[in-house]
Amino acid sequence: MARNKNLGGALLSVLLFTAIGFLGAAEQCDSQSCGKTLRKSLKLTRVTLKNAEALLETYKKSQGDFAELYCQMAMENIPGSSISGQVSSERMVNVYTRLKEFLPHLKMVAEQQTEMQIPSHSLFNELTEVQDRTGHVSFKVNCLLQILMPNMPIPEPPKPTGLPPSLNYFQKKVYGCVVLTRLKEFLMQTAQELRTHKDKMCMHRTPRLSQNY
Repeated sequence: MARNKNLGGALLSVLLFTAIGFLGAAEQCDSQSCGKTLRKSLKLTRVTLKNAEALLETYKKSQGDFAELYCQMAMENIPGSSISGQVSSERMVNVYTRLKEFLPHLKMVAEQQTEMQIPSHSLFNELTEVQDRTGHVSFKVNCLLQILMPNMPIPEPPKPTGLPPSLNYFQKKVYGCVVLTRLKEFLMQTAQELRTHKDKMCMHRTPRLSQNY
C-alpha cells in the first residue's frame, strides 16, 4: 500500500512539474523578437538534447541486460525521428507538431516505469525534466512561427491515438527505449534545422515569408 502511494506521488510530481513549466513559458511569447526567439529556441533545443541523451543512458542502465537491443527493435505508433516538409515553413511546423506528439509518449513511459523502478530512482526526475523541456522547445518554435507567419494558422497535432493500451513487461522496456531514442534523434535534427536557418530566417520578414520559410 505504501509503495502504491509512493508511485502515485512520483507520477503526480511528473505531471505537476510539466504543467507548471507550461504556465511559465506561456508568459514569454509576445514580447520576443524574431532573432531573440530563434536564438532561445536553438539554445533550449541543445540543452534538451543533452538532457535527452543523458536520460536515454539512465534508461538503458535501469532496464537490465540487453537494453541496447531494446532500442533497436521496431515498434509501431511512435513518432518518427525525421523532420518532414519541402520548404522551411513546413519543416518548422513539423518540428512544432512532432515535439507535441512526443509528450504523451513521454508521459506513458513515466507511467510504465512506476511499475518497474523504485520511486526515488533518478530516472523519474530526468524524465520530468526532458518532458518539460521538450514542451518548452515546442512552445518556442510555435512563438517563432507566429512571428514568421502571422497570417498562417499553425496546425495542432491530432489527439494521440497510437498510445499502446496494454503491453507486457518486455514490451514496455522496448517501448520506452524506442520513444527516448527517437526523441533524441529528432532533437538532433531540430537543432540542425534551427542552426541552418539562424542567420537568414529573421532577416527579411515579409508576408511572402510564410511561403518561402
